[in-house]
Amino acid sequence: MRRFMPLFLLLTSLSPGQPAPTLSPVQAQALVERALATESRAAEELGRQSHPMRYRLHKSSPRMTTTKEIVETRDGDVARLVQINDQPLNQVDEQKEQARLDALLSDPGLQQHRKRSEDNDAARAMKVLRVLPSAFLYQFSGTVTTAIGTVVKFTFKPNPQFDPPDLETGVLTAMAGEIWIDAAQERVVRLAGSLQQNKELGLGILGEVDKGGWVEIDQADVGGHQWRIVHLRLKMNFRVLFKAKDSDSTQEYSGFAPLPADLSYRQAIQMLRAGGSAAPGGR
Repeated sequence: MRRFMPLFLLLTSLSPGQPAPTLSPVQAQALVERALATESRAAEELGRQSHPMRYRLHKSSPRMTTTKEIVETRDGDVARLVQINDQPLNQVDEQKEQARLDALLSDPGLQQHRKRSEDNDAARAMKVLRVLPSAFLYQFSGTVTTAIGTVVKFTFKPNPQFDPPDLETGVLTAMAGEIWIDAAQERVVRLAGSLQQNKELGLGILGEVDKGGWVEIDQADVGGHQWRIVHLRLKMNFRVLFKAKDSDSTQEYSGFAPLPADLSYRQAIQMLRAGGSAAPGGR
């Protein structure tokens, strides 16, 4: 951090009328690599559920809008659907949701299956996160004033020397975009990228994702120096086994509140049903 501080002071002392400093490609790459290393460490800690939270997820797509209350636990996340198309659940939908929660309580295997799925998703995300420093070439492009202060902005493009080790990382060879970094905490504030060409997946066997698809992710400190995704926008068109599939959704995360590290999924269900704190005791 000590070697980084002079650059941080230079960036944050800029007035609106002053030109942004220039970083060489080597300096830009080093800055991004440090921030991405911080993200990797944070993702590993998040996977251990050292700092679980309760939050609200509002997801919208052309077909439907849903709102869920989600509680993170040592046994995996537990969610309760509370709104459809921004309206409270009707009696039938509420009964279905309560029946689903009853099934989770009576069959721990259902929650175990969800936890394995979460772990698999996290492992795939980590594969991508670990190769981001080498997958792209980063160029400093100035500073941006945001709600949290001045952040550093970089553009990125595929690194021609990058050899993707697996399917999950192969799509990066066709992506370009920008990344914003909080210089004080060395955290990624925003990552936005778009596909510059059609990209085959699995040597053409599994399908193809179309040029023009894009993703944007915003992160923030949601309290206690805990950084979480607060906005995710995804627009991708796939062709899988000759069938077209469109992924178009916006996810907003809000209302974060810390929880005990030893919270069980059964306690989470009690919490979601009560609307307050979980009762002590058992899984």
